[in-house]
Amino acid sequence: MTATRTPPRLALAITVVSLMAALTLTPAQADDGPSVPPGTEPSATAPVEVDPNDPDLKLPEGATLAEPKVLDIKQVVEDQSGDERREDTNADVKFALQAEVLFGKDSAKLNGEAKARISAIAAEIKNQNATRIRVFGFTDNLGSYAHGRTLSRQRANAVQDVLDQELKDSGITYEVRGYSEDYPIASNATESGRKKNRRVEVSFPRGGN
Repeated sequence: MTATRTPPRLALAITVVSLMAALTLTPAQADDGPSVPPGTEPSATAPVEVDPNDPDLKLPEGATLAEPKVLDIKQVVEDQSGDERREDTNADVKFALQAEVLFGKDSAKLNGEAKARISAIAAEIKNQNATRIRVFGFTDNLGSYAHGRTLSRQRANAVQDVLDQELKDSGITYEVRGYSEDYPIASNATESGRKKNRRVEVSFPRGGN
């Protein structure tokens, strides 16, 4: 796939094609069983080269083509600082907030700036009429896996609590999980990469799906 550079600006938009899998939701404060975060499912491999004149590609007599399938289009927008990232697909919206803009170091206590950022996400949830919300926490690979799992879950719980206060809707179902260092989005070999991996993601269906 060929990437096209866009002029520098406050937001960088990238469009890619991906296949999304469904995720079964459970109530808020869900158990700690495994659940794959949206966007981390295995994607389709690159297509092999095909000779369009190959006679084996012709349909057998009486055969028909399958119904056309619309692939999901993903748009990623990240602010210039990298503190916040938004991903939009045909079916879902996902926000990723770096832990540093929400919490102190090795803490699950929200700072003064956190509520405004979470409130903005709550406003988008209302706009989409979403009733199923996933709140997933992640850490880098420093420290023990067990500590990272506990911290990431506590941070996800803290964000979910604010969303619940903002939305005030008993009809909303939450899935809240902590993944420790699993599912990194950058290399843990550098501090800049670890900073991206320390995050809380909030995702929900688009348009009340």
